[in-house]
Amino acid sequence: MTAGRGRIIAIASGKGGVGKTWLAITLSQALAHRGRRVLLADGDFGLANVDVQLGLRPERDMLSVLAGRVPFGQAVIRHEAAGFDVLPGRSGSGTVGALSEEAVERVRVLLEDAARGWEVVVLDLGAGIDPATRRMAALADLLLVVTTSEPTSLTDAYAVLKLHDRDHPGGDARIVVNQARDDAAGRRTAATLQHACTTFLRRDVPLAGVLRRDERVAEAIGRQMPLLTRHPASPAAADVEALARRLMPGS
Repeated sequence: MTAGRGRIIAIASGKGGVGKTWLAITLSQALAHRGRRVLLADGDFGLANVDVQLGLRPERDMLSVLAGRVPFGQAVIRHEAAGFDVLPGRSGSGTVGALSEEAVERVRVLLEDAARGWEVVVLDLGAGIDPATRRMAALADLLLVVTTSEPTSLTDAYAVLKLHDRDHPGGDARIVVNQARDDAAGRRTAATLQHACTTFLRRDVPLAGVLRRDERVAEAIGRQMPLLTRHPASPAAADVEALARRLMPGS
């Protein structure tokens, strides 16, 4: 992390449906609760849905900024109830896999500029391992890779970690297990993935946190409300708050 700027935390997954965007939103709110000035940037240019989950209707988005059509500040939306700012993406653009090196460099500059104005920039990446998503993951100070206990999710999460190790040798990547039956089950899931990383990558990948399965998550998403607003005392909310404390101690 460059001195004088905030931290960029990217959230990735090998496959969709593991709760990546929900985690990006909930972690942003948990960090805001801890007094951090947070920007949530939707970096999924193909299937952006941060705005949908939050019930926002943006007129401008990250691609508008990258194309030079609007200034950065005009594309940022304040979510007052959640306490953080949002830079929306654009769903259905079909551009994510085709981002050029120059476009990724513009993303880097945009994120660096954002990190000078916010203490934390949470970057919600698209699911998968396309070249543009990999390049954006390598820009982050910390990469959180979300998985569940499903074998396909674990396999795809390993692919993300393997390619990140290639793209950003020595980079800080950690595992988040979502939808776990309980903490012990989540740790067993993480251990399976960690064993693969140790065996084949010769790399220890820490466990950042276990998030328990919680029916209130789906209910909050259906209401287009952040979990910490809708169900602040729920088990999954407590788990994300604990994750935020570990990532940003002392606040």
